[in-house]
This record gives sequence, structure tokens and C-alpha cells, in this order.
Amino acid sequence: MSNFPWTLQEAKNRFSVVVDAATRGQPQRVTRRGRPAAVVVSVEAYERLQDLERAAAPSFGKLLRLHRRGADRRTVHAKTRVN
Repeated sequence: MSNFPWTLQEAKNRFSVVVDAATRGQPQRVTRRGRPAAVVVSVEAYERLQDLERAAAPSFGKLLRLHRRGADRRTVHAKTRVN
């Protein structure tokens, strides 16, 4: 990362410098009103993050199985209730 975050105005004024640094593998932090607002990263870094997110996400089949298990528990619980 850069040694300092860019203010939004600086990043707008020097956007090509921000993008050049990001494409060299140095994510660039941007602040708005003194608070963290964004990080500019290379396409490669972004795609790696997307791949990690997809790998960590449960599959559709797993979500269905989890949902079904929850429905089974609710059905069993409802049948065992005593009025």
C-alpha cells in the first residue's frame, strides 16, 4: 500500500498515478473527509479476491441441504409439542 492514503480530491487530480501504482501491485487507499472510503487495486488483485470469495461461499446444493435440514427440525419440533 502507499505510505499514506490519498484524499479523494488528490486521487481525482492524480488518478493515473493512483492507477499506475495499483497496477504495480500497490493497493491505494482513498479517504473522504478523513475517513477510509475506497481502495484502488489492480484487476489481478480484484480477481484473486473474487476467486477467494467464491471458494469460501457455500454451493447452491449445500444451501438447499441446510435449508432442508432446518425445515426437518421445525417439522419434528412441531410434531413433538404438547398442547
